[in-house]
Amino acid sequence: MDEFRWPAGLGVPPSDAVRQSWVETVAALPVGTRVVGEVIGRQRFGVFIRIDGVSNAVGLAEIGSMPHDLELPAMGAEVAGRVIWHADHNCQVKIKLVEWDRPA
Repeated sequence: MDEFRWPAGLGVPPSDAVRQSWVETVAALPVGTRVVGEVIGRQRFGVFIRIDGVSNAVGLAEIGSMPHDLELPAMGAEVAGRVIWHADHNCQVKIKLVEWDRPA
């Protein structure tokens, strides 16, 4: 099985529910908000995170903010981070993980 395959059955919110909840998601998670969640998808460009406490919120931590000596968190891992941006075009909350937030 391909490590980067999209997961099934992990409580991934349907895309229409994510879009319908987007205004509420942005209001609940302003830039700078600390979040905790579970890794629900791994791709070569980063990890998708189901954010705890906010229905239908999907976060994305992209590898561009990951130190080169670290690896992507595993599927199902609990991660923590902070909101750094809202991507309105695809209703994603951009997140920088705490473990990636260290001095260069």
